[in-house]
Amino acid sequence: MHKLLIASLIFLSTVISPLAQAEIDDQVAVQKFTGKMVDQHQFAADALAKLFKSVEIKPNIIAAMTRPAEGMPWYKYRKIFMRDSRIQGGVKFWQKNQASLKLTAQRYGVPEEIIVAIIGVETLYGERTGGHRVIDALATLAFDYPKRSKFFLSELEQFLLLCREEKINPLEPMGSYAGAMGMPQFMPSSYRHYAVDFEGDMKRDIWHNPADTIASVANYFAKHHWQTGQDIAFVVQANGDKYKQALTKGLSPNMTVKQLQNLGVQVPKQVAAQERVRLLSFEQEHGDDLWIGLNNFYVITRYNHSPLYAMAVFQLSAVIKQQYRLASHG
Repeated sequence: MHKLLIASLIFLSTVISPLAQAEIDDQVAVQKFTGKMVDQHQFAADALAKLFKSVEIKPNIIAAMTRPAEGMPWYKYRKIFMRDSRIQGGVKFWQKNQASLKLTAQRYGVPEEIIVAIIGVETLYGERTGGHRVIDALATLAFDYPKRSKFFLSELEQFLLLCREEKINPLEPMGSYAGAMGMPQFMPSSYRHYAVDFEGDMKRDIWHNPADTIASVANYFAKHHWQTGQDIAFVVQANGDKYKQALTKGLSPNMTVKQLQNLGVQVPKQVAAQERVRLLSFEQEHGDDLWIGLNNFYVITRYNHSPLYAMAVFQLSAVIKQQYRLASHG
């Protein structure tokens, strides 16, 4: 191994506590992962061994994975986010970061209210960024949750690469039970690929720097093909039951407006007949609401693969924008 690579990894062996916690049971999997990190990324095997001895497996993380909020009906899920704390908190966040939001919206073509709503839904504008050590969360799900082990092994790999690149002690970052980090709750792979150094200080700080966070969220959407100036979603009505044929699994726009109209769906005139959309149903206490999601609605689901999540962001963004304008002209 090159001396420079050894030097870049020295923090792994010097900052780790000697007190072992609840160790990982599947040591074969740990050794296989360690071998990959050594062979493909030139990590030091002994440093990784010490690191994993300091990792604590958390059964409550696995329990949390089995009951995500996205399993709720829409009318309950919506109430979590359409609260005064998130609405007024969004207005205050916008006011406080007006310059960064305006410049970022111009640079990336993503509306200010969408950026604000994402940060509000994810962490209440940085107030709730998670109480788990990221490495504990990722290791628990990588080595003790077979259902998603492939994904979380990949994220653990990305996390260690991120820590090396950003010169972060891997035992320090805190995040969600799934290992999501900072104000925008980026997974390690998203952090590495989409986080932005907005202020040019050679740091991509999504924990404490709102400007970096704002730019990072916008960059994420831009890289996932956000269409500047285009609509997101519309509520629609339907005649008869033919429309149910269009309520299929998936999130990407899969039918033209004309095809939906042939199934009895009444689509707003401003949506072109050849526009591709996705028909979505949202459960209310009495009946369902029908919506069509356009490309930009689909882009929001790239942040969290749930139509409930995307609708919460969309509706929250609209109310925040309205309240921000009222406050600005009040």
